[in-house]
Amino acid sequence: MIVIKSQDEITTMRKAGRHVAEILQILREKIRPGVTTLFLNGIAESECKKRNARPAFKGYGGFPFTICASPNNKVVHGFADSVPLRQGDIVSIDFGLIIDGFYGDSAITVPVGNVDEEIEKLLRVTQASLMAGIAAANSGQHLSDISHAVQTKVEQNDFSVVRDFVGHGIGRRLHEEPQVPNYGEAGHGIVLKEGMTIAIEPMVNVGQPGVKVLDDGWTAVTIDSSWSAHFEHTIAITENGPEILTCLGNI
Repeated sequence: MIVIKSQDEITTMRKAGRHVAEILQILREKIRPGVTTLFLNGIAESECKKRNARPAFKGYGGFPFTICASPNNKVVHGFADSVPLRQGDIVSIDFGLIIDGFYGDSAITVPVGNVDEEIEKLLRVTQASLMAGIAAANSGQHLSDISHAVQTKVEQNDFSVVRDFVGHGIGRRLHEEPQVPNYGEAGHGIVLKEGMTIAIEPMVNVGQPGVKVLDDGWTAVTIDSSWSAHFEHTIAITENGPEILTCLGNI
């Protein structure tokens, strides 16, 4: 069942989303060669405590960390560890929290120092595909219009969209209906309505779209060891168009 949110509920989600955005910005500023993702995880957990928020991921289905940390060929759901990030790496940080009973969820991929031109393009295109998907999330449009917009932007730039993982509805639960694929033909699926809140999250690979999950049961990596990027925003469908809830400056 798709849960339509009231204006008051969206206000609470806006608050949660702002804190997610602020903490991701803090993490972004800490990422440099020599830093470990376990260190970043500690910062995220500390910031949640400061804000009287609860980490969304820690303990979810048994996941052991506050952030999902996925460098290079790791696509999503990576475990934080003590391996130092290196010059030229990239690292995807997926992070969410709960405030006043509502979730916020967002992801960024950050270069570690300078990266080569192809990887710069990967980050730029993945983020642009997220924004294309958001732009298609208007009341009266179909769910697959989002999916088609993401896929089109990615494939026009000769990258591939991961199909094994999808975006999702979000609210009082981290994962609500509907699922939001990052590929498909336009004009299909449910009709978007005001009050829907969804997380759109393209995962984009340099090489093939396929992934496999490692023995830890969580970490997904590309099947061909190519590098991958991941960007995500929580949005609300409003009468004035899509509103990004996980952005800095929201009140």
